[in-house]
Amino acid sequence: MSENVATSLKPSVWIKESMILFYGAALDAKKHQHHAIQIVWSTQGALCEWSDGELSGSFIIDSQVEHRLKLTEGWLLLVEPQSTLGLGLRQLLNNSPVSTLSHLVDEYSAPASPISCPFTEISPLFRQLGLPLNFTLDISEITDKRIRKLMEKLNLCFDGECQKPANWRASDVADELYISESHFLHLFSQQVGIAWRPYLRWRRLYCASNAIAQGASATQAAYSAGFSDGAHLSRTFKKMFGLSISEIKTLLSIS
Repeated sequence: MSENVATSLKPSVWIKESMILFYGAALDAKKHQHHAIQIVWSTQGALCEWSDGELSGSFIIDSQVEHRLKLTEGWLLLVEPQSTLGLGLRQLLNNSPVSTLSHLVDEYSAPASPISCPFTEISPLFRQLGLPLNFTLDISEITDKRIRKLMEKLNLCFDGECQKPANWRASDVADELYISESHFLHLFSQQVGIAWRPYLRWRRLYCASNAIAQGASATQAAYSAGFSDGAHLSRTFKKMFGLSISEIKTLLSIS
């Protein structure tokens, strides 16, 4: 995303664990890089400048690749590289920093407005690319009872009882589950589709974004999600997505 979000079409944004999805227009004021893998499906045109040239149409940009994006209108998805979906995108990249998708996907028209089920809207595109459709983690599908119970405990924060995952060390969680730390880390990644540490990082950003969307200040959102302060939260957003707190507030329609 951008140093300054300047668009003629205000984006809509949806946040899930391990991914953020935008629909609309986006303009990066200058070249930048971020942790998340970025996939762009253009409906009205897109141009991406990077060190070795330009991309247009639909494309993938790998993690930490410096770029500048102009999206007239379309979908933009930011994905955790260590998630199941991120690993699928890495396979499509095939060790390249960027990859065009225009020759792999059918022409895609703009969705009806408002978009009620955004992840359903983009699922045909994922099928064409052979990517996993794990947009939502269904806890009931987790087969290990210990991991399922852990996820249920973490989900208490969605009911206003935040569990402060910033303080959850893998060794402590493993002790609580009566298994070794290495076994816990392997089991969690296997059951959830993302490693424990990046999962917590995305989880905290998800909680902070929800707090911001409900009108909380950066400081309040940071504390509720286990960050030390608003500056820490802002740095993490910037590192992960190339977005500042003020830009997140704009995207979430918070003045």
